[in-house]
Amino acid sequence: MLTDTLAIVSLVLATILIVPLVCRKIRIPAIVGFILVGIAFGPYGFGLIHSGATIQMLGKIGMLYIMLQAGIEVDMNDFSQQRGRAILFGLYSFAFPFLLGLLTSLLLGYGWITSALLGAMYGSHTLMTYPIVSRYGVQKNPAANIAVGGTMLSITLSLLALAYINAQSPVTNSPSSITVLTKVLFTLLMITVVFPLFAQRFFKRWTDATSGFLVVMTLMVLSAYMADWAGLEGILGAFVCGVSLNRFVPNLSPVMQRINFVGNNIFVPLFLLGVGMMMDVSVLWEQSPTTNSQLSIINSLSPIILAIVMILTKLAGKWLASWLAQKSFGLQAVERQLMFGLTHATAAGTLAIVTIGYENGIFDAAILNAAVLMILVLCTSASFVTEYAAKRLALQEEARLEADKTDNTWTLLTVAENRHYELTELAELAELHNVELASESDWAEATRLINTQSKASIVYHPAQPINTVNRLLVAVPRYAEKEHDFITCFGLIRRLSSQIGAKVVFYTNSDTQQALQAFCRRKGKYLRASYREMEDWEDVLMIAKQMAPDDMIVMINARPSTPSYNPLFEQVPDMLGRFFTDHSYMLVYPEQATGSATPDLLTGDTTQASKTWSLVSATKNLVLRWLEKIQKR
Repeated sequence: MLTDTLAIVSLVLATILIVPLVCRKIRIPAIVGFILVGIAFGPYGFGLIHSGATIQMLGKIGMLYIMLQAGIEVDMNDFSQQRGRAILFGLYSFAFPFLLGLLTSLLLGYGWITSALLGAMYGSHTLMTYPIVSRYGVQKNPAANIAVGGTMLSITLSLLALAYINAQSPVTNSPSSITVLTKVLFTLLMITVVFPLFAQRFFKRWTDATSGFLVVMTLMVLSAYMADWAGLEGILGAFVCGVSLNRFVPNLSPVMQRINFVGNNIFVPLFLLGVGMMMDVSVLWEQSPTTNSQLSIINSLSPIILAIVMILTKLAGKWLASWLAQKSFGLQAVERQLMFGLTHATAAGTLAIVTIGYENGIFDAAILNAAVLMILVLCTSASFVTEYAAKRLALQEEARLEADKTDNTWTLLTVAENRHYELTELAELAELHNVELASESDWAEATRLINTQSKASIVYHPAQPINTVNRLLVAVPRYAEKEHDFITCFGLIRRLSSQIGAKVVFYTNSDTQQALQAFCRRKGKYLRASYREMEDWEDVLMIAKQMAPDDMIVMINARPSTPSYNPLFEQVPDMLGRFFTDHSYMLVYPEQATGSATPDLLTGDTTQASKTWSLVSATKNLVLRWLEKIQKR
């Protein structure tokens, strides 16, 4: 066995480098490779590495990281739409394995307490294969969102069952219910309220990605510690932490890139190696004596036969839950496979339950050894199923994107200097691929640039880091839905909202509101939004009265001779300078159609701007100039 620290680190780093390359060559998931190498290197294999405190600690951080990543990468727009489905699937995912486990355990001769705790172990699962989903870029698929949301509920139910059953055991001295409830409420308050407030203040003041990465990882570990202290499981605390920090860590941000790099390349491989190191394959062929007189049937079984029963029970329960979810929600067969792959892998939850059960005399050595084999088999099968389903969904998504592909070129500009970093960040978060950056000295030059071209354009004024924005207040003029490229501008707002987790409030008239509601309800493009009545563009100043400090205003503007153009748009620069200087704002100009008129996307022919507005605007400007002269005198 290696004892030199540098030798151990060298071997581990070489393993992390070589295993994915070999697995890619022989076409098996890297998760399986790391677990098998862990078995070979561990104390029950060749004995090269001892599973000491350092390896276990880093491995536990890897498990916490997987749950944090699942929470951070959830699309909150889609998640809010799928919330009811996620709750129902969480109940399916716990109830069916629990009931099947209870039944098979009773048939094998176990007592009620042991059978119920085994059922709770079957009901739990770990999102161990989520990095595969993230790698293929299908984490925003409805099935993935439902599985992630259901995971939180199924883990919670399993831990509650563990706490109740453990309290019934005569061996344990459990704290009072009031003490446990107080700890749980305090932990949830800290993770869901205090930590997000701290993160928002931090990201407003410090914008470098390295500091952001360290803050996120610190809050993750602290959340896991508090969850353990409250009697929950650390993985649950890490997941809730990820959901709480979701809007401060956009998926395409530099902070998320660092989290993915460190987690996927260090913490997760160490966790998988640690899982392999604790597996003693030799005990599977040994007869395990039992001290429980009720286990007469089990006495005649080897641990490997018991493990087969446990594996089949869990697979059946999780597959039944996924199949029923598919039928209930109208999903594709491949989406059912993705849900099944995500939810039948097991590690942290199973280890917690089986360890507590063994220490309190509820489980014997046969169950402990069989559970270790179950972890190996289910992690392997889940990797193959998830890889297959994620790859097929990624191909479907690629084909859909290819069909919807546009060659829009966006002009991003600011009326300021040294703002190219903010423009680049906005382009990355909004997923704008063909971008031209520009900066102008004043609004007159910016307006001239916009009006002399037909490209989609954005004028951006960043008053605070964009990932700290709470709401996007979007002012939409009358007839904006008739613009040639309005759907592209809507997609820009949706993607930005999804990345930064900001709520969207549309200010518009009743007719345009109906068109926006239709866009928001599109399948696969859901946007959670609220609406405020704004009949005329001159009422846009009412937004200033309703803005909070962390809101950003987005104005959908238009060029002259387009359907939604309003002469009052000419006053927007002056209005922004007077009322919105302390807030971030963004002016979006849809691409202007060239050639013949383009028919309306939803309703019919295009409508030109009214000449009455020109007269109203000119009169209003004349009165304002006259009043300013009087005030100067």
